[in-house]
Amino acid sequence: MPRESKAAGANRPLKPSNKAARPAKGARTRPDSRSSERVTSILETLAKTYPNAVCALRHRNAFELTIATILSAQTTDVGVNKVTPELFRMYSTPRKLAEAPLPELERIIRTTGFYRAKAKNIQGAARVLQESFGGKVPQTIEELMKLPGVARKTANVVLGSWYGIAAGIVVDTHVGRLSRRLDLTRESDPVKVERDLEKVIPMDHWIQLSHELIHHGRQICIARKPRCAECPLEPLCNAADKTWSSH
Repeated sequence: MPRESKAAGANRPLKPSNKAARPAKGARTRPDSRSSERVTSILETLAKTYPNAVCALRHRNAFELTIATILSAQTTDVGVNKVTPELFRMYSTPRKLAEAPLPELERIIRTTGFYRAKAKNIQGAARVLQESFGGKVPQTIEELMKLPGVARKTANVVLGSWYGIAAGIVVDTHVGRLSRRLDLTRESDPVKVERDLEKVIPMDHWIQLSHELIHHGRQICIARKPRCAECPLEPLCNAADKTWSSH
């Protein structure tokens, strides 16, 4: 819980702003918002709050994580976790998935949304893995992005969560939203957000930071009505759409 201020009205709930936590085009972060001291405080608070944060997608190997992450586009990890047990039970290797009947793949993953495109992507990714990489998931962003359905986010998820390689920072909707609320970036494009974060976040925190921000975005710093009164980062946050403030 945040430290209560003795100032008059400090505990009075603020009226939520109708403005999203996205700055005007061309705006810049405050000079002190990305200071090493503030960033260190954010990292230490997140690490203390989420000491065991890991990728929420269920997987047993790099292949399963790659496919699951492709399926996670425009849906929830919970939804993906509901379909992958059957998918991986029937098609446990790149070769088997590459040779699977497309209508059967569509049936299995239908509830994840955009299932026709996703079925083609996961089968295409399996074929590239089998034909170009000997059935093994590569360990570089450049090679991973040769797989259908794989962009930087997916590549960073696989490299960080499975291989422990900090090639970049995973920027999903939660990471992007929280990074803007915390004034660590003013960008909305995921690649630009990633670049801004890489400038201020030490590389040895790149992997874990994404897990922690994703957990925080799901549990506390939700999109429409953030639970600011319960947020351990609230003393460090000056977001325009806060629902409560101690300062």
